Amino acid sequence: MILVTPDYCRIMARYNHWQNESLATAAETISDAARREDRGAFWGSMFGTFNHLLWGDCMWLSRFNQVPPPPVDLPDSAKLMPEWPDFTKKRREIDQVILDWTTKMAEADTQGELHYHSTAFGGQLTRPIAVGLVHFFNHQTHHRGQIHEMLTAAGAKPDITDLIGLPELMDAPKT
Repeated sequence: MILVTPDYCRIMARYNHWQNESLATAAETISDAARREDRGAFWGSMFGTFNHLLWGDCMWLSRFNQVPPPPVDLPDSAKLMPEWPDFTKKRREIDQVILDWTTKMAEADTQGELHYHSTAFGGQLTRPIAVGLVHFFNHQTHHRGQIHEMLTAAGAKPDITDLIGLPELMDAPKT
Protein backbone atom coordinates (compact mmCIF):
# COMPACT_ATOMS: atom_id res chain seq x y z
CA MET A 1 0.00 0.00 0.00
CA ILE A 2 1.22 3.48 -0.84
CA LEU A 3 0.77 6.11 1.84
CA VAL A 4 0.19 9.60 0.48
CA THR A 5 -0.70 12.33 2.93
CA PRO A 6 -2.41 15.68 2.47
CA ASP A 7 0.85 17.33 3.60
CA TYR A 8 2.71 15.62 0.74
CA CYS A 9 0.10 16.92 -1.71
CA ARG A 10 0.28 20.44 -0.25
CA ILE A 11 4.06 20.71 -0.55
CA MET A 12 3.97 19.27 -4.07
CA ALA A 13 1.26 21.79 -5.03
CA ARG A 14 3.43 24.64 -3.75
CA TYR A 15 6.44 23.21 -5.58
CA ASN A 16 4.36 22.91 -8.77
CA HIS A 17 3.26 26.55 -8.51
CA TRP A 18 6.80 27.82 -7.83
CA GLN A 19 8.28 25.86 -10.72
CA ASN A 20 5.55 26.82 -13.19
CA GLU A 21 6.06 30.50 -12.33
CA SER A 22 9.82 30.11 -12.75
CA LEU A 23 9.51 28.44 -16.14
CA ALA A 24 6.89 30.88 -17.43
CA THR A 25 9.01 33.83 -16.29
CA ALA A 26 12.08 32.39 -18.02
CA ALA A 27 10.03 31.68 -21.16
CA GLU A 28 9.00 35.34 -21.26
CA THR A 29 12.66 36.22 -21.90
CA ILE A 30 12.76 34.44 -25.25
CA SER A 31 10.74 35.01 -28.39
CA ASP A 32 7.45 33.33 -29.18
CA ALA A 33 9.18 31.70 -32.16
CA ALA A 34 11.81 30.24 -29.83
CA ARG A 35 9.07 28.89 -27.54
CA ARG A 36 7.40 27.25 -30.55
CA GLU A 37 10.57 25.88 -32.19
CA ASP A 38 10.56 22.11 -32.54
CA ARG A 39 13.37 20.96 -30.28
CA GLY A 40 12.92 17.23 -30.72
CA ALA A 41 11.04 16.78 -27.45
CA PHE A 42 8.18 14.29 -27.27
CA TRP A 43 5.68 17.17 -27.54
CA GLY A 44 7.89 19.04 -30.03
CA SER A 45 8.49 22.51 -28.70
CA MET A 46 8.72 23.91 -25.22
CA PHE A 47 5.32 25.56 -25.81
CA GLY A 48 3.89 22.19 -26.87
CA THR A 49 5.32 20.65 -23.69
CA PHE A 50 3.95 23.51 -21.56
CA ASN A 51 0.54 22.86 -23.12
CA HIS A 52 0.70 19.09 -22.65
CA LEU A 53 1.60 19.60 -19.00
CA LEU A 54 -1.39 21.92 -18.52
CA TRP A 55 -3.57 19.40 -20.34
CA GLY A 56 -2.35 16.60 -18.07
CA ASP A 57 -3.03 18.66 -14.96
CA CYS A 58 -6.55 19.42 -16.16
CA MET A 59 -7.19 15.78 -17.09
CA TRP A 60 -6.05 14.51 -13.69
CA LEU A 61 -7.92 17.27 -11.86
CA SER A 62 -11.07 16.21 -13.74
CA ARG A 63 -10.51 12.67 -12.48
CA PHE A 64 -10.18 14.06 -8.96
CA ASN A 65 -13.46 16.00 -9.56
CA GLN A 66 -11.88 19.46 -9.40
CA VAL A 67 -12.36 20.81 -12.95
CA PRO A 68 -14.00 19.71 -16.22
CA PRO A 69 -11.78 17.65 -18.55
CA PRO A 70 -9.80 19.54 -21.17
CA PRO A 71 -11.60 20.26 -24.45
CA VAL A 72 -9.09 18.31 -26.58
CA ASP A 73 -7.86 14.71 -26.48
CA LEU A 74 -4.33 13.57 -25.69
CA PRO A 75 -3.00 13.70 -29.29
CA ASP A 76 -3.90 17.42 -29.45
CA SER A 77 -2.72 18.26 -25.93
CA ALA A 78 0.31 20.18 -27.23
CA LYS A 79 -2.12 22.62 -28.91
CA LEU A 80 -4.42 23.14 -25.90
CA MET A 81 -3.84 26.90 -25.65
CA PRO A 82 -2.64 28.33 -28.97
CA GLU A 83 -1.55 31.74 -27.63
CA TRP A 84 1.05 32.34 -24.91
CA PRO A 85 -0.92 34.97 -22.92
CA ASP A 86 -3.97 32.66 -22.80
CA PHE A 87 -1.74 29.79 -21.73
CA THR A 88 -0.11 31.70 -18.86
CA LYS A 89 -3.49 32.91 -17.61
CA LYS A 90 -4.92 29.37 -17.64
CA ARG A 91 -1.74 27.94 -16.09
CA ARG A 92 -2.05 30.33 -13.15
CA GLU A 93 -5.76 29.53 -12.76
CA ILE A 94 -5.10 25.79 -12.66
CA ASP A 95 -2.19 26.19 -10.26
CA GLN A 96 -4.54 28.06 -7.93
CA VAL A 97 -7.10 25.25 -8.22
CA ILE A 98 -4.37 22.77 -7.23
CA LEU A 99 -3.28 24.92 -4.27
CA ASP A 100 -6.87 25.41 -3.06
CA TRP A 101 -7.73 21.72 -3.49
CA THR A 102 -4.73 20.49 -1.55
CA THR A 103 -5.25 23.08 1.20
CA LYS A 104 -8.68 21.54 1.88
CA MET A 105 -7.52 17.94 1.41
CA ALA A 106 -8.16 15.43 4.21
CA GLU A 107 -6.64 12.00 4.77
CA ALA A 108 -9.77 10.35 3.32
CA ASP A 109 -9.16 12.20 0.02
CA THR A 110 -5.90 10.28 -0.44
CA GLN A 111 -7.39 6.83 0.12
CA GLY A 112 -9.61 4.46 -1.79
CA GLU A 113 -9.81 3.77 -5.49
CA LEU A 114 -10.01 5.99 -8.51
CA HIS A 115 -12.07 4.80 -11.50
CA TYR A 116 -11.43 6.66 -14.75
CA HIS A 117 -11.09 6.39 -18.51
CA SER A 118 -7.58 6.60 -19.91
CA THR A 119 -7.02 7.37 -23.58
CA ALA A 120 -3.31 6.61 -23.08
CA PHE A 121 -4.14 3.06 -21.97
CA GLY A 122 -7.29 2.72 -24.07
CA GLY A 123 -10.02 2.08 -21.56
CA GLN A 124 -11.34 2.10 -18.03
CA LEU A 125 -8.78 1.86 -15.23
CA THR A 126 -9.03 1.46 -11.49
CA ARG A 127 -6.03 2.51 -9.44
CA PRO A 128 -5.47 3.52 -5.83
CA ILE A 129 -6.08 7.25 -5.40
CA ALA A 130 -2.63 7.47 -3.80
CA VAL A 131 -1.03 6.19 -7.01
CA GLY A 132 -3.00 8.74 -9.04
CA LEU A 133 -1.80 11.53 -6.75
CA VAL A 134 1.83 10.45 -6.97
CA HIS A 135 1.53 10.19 -10.75
CA PHE A 136 -0.12 13.62 -10.96
CA PHE A 137 2.80 15.33 -9.23
CA ASN A 138 5.46 13.11 -10.87
CA HIS A 139 4.09 13.87 -14.36
CA GLN A 140 4.45 17.59 -13.62
CA THR A 141 8.05 17.19 -12.50
CA HIS A 142 8.92 15.05 -15.52
CA HIS A 143 7.69 17.52 -18.11
CA ARG A 144 8.93 20.60 -16.25
CA GLY A 145 12.40 19.01 -16.38
CA GLN A 146 12.10 18.80 -20.16
CA ILE A 147 10.95 22.43 -20.36
CA HIS A 148 13.78 23.53 -18.06
CA GLU A 149 16.33 21.87 -20.33
CA MET A 150 14.84 23.42 -23.47
CA LEU A 151 14.75 26.87 -21.86
CA THR A 152 18.35 26.56 -20.71
CA ALA A 153 19.45 25.47 -24.20
CA ALA A 154 17.62 28.53 -25.61
CA GLY A 155 19.57 30.83 -23.28
CA ALA A 156 16.87 31.47 -20.67
CA LYS A 157 17.62 31.16 -16.97
CA PRO A 158 14.88 29.42 -14.96
CA ASP A 159 15.26 28.91 -11.20
CA ILE A 160 16.76 25.77 -9.74
CA THR A 161 14.40 22.80 -9.71
CA ASP A 162 15.33 21.16 -6.41
CA LEU A 163 12.35 20.73 -4.10
CA ILE A 164 14.57 21.60 -1.14
CA GLY A 165 15.09 25.00 -2.78
CA LEU A 166 11.40 25.87 -2.46
CA PRO A 167 11.57 29.45 -1.15
CA GLU A 168 9.32 28.82 1.86
CA LEU A 169 11.65 26.00 2.92
CA MET A 170 14.70 28.23 2.52
CA ASP A 171 13.14 30.66 5.00
CA ALA A 172 12.38 27.89 7.51
CA PRO A 173 14.50 27.42 10.62
CA LYS A 174 17.56 25.26 9.92
CA THR A 175 17.41 21.77 11.45
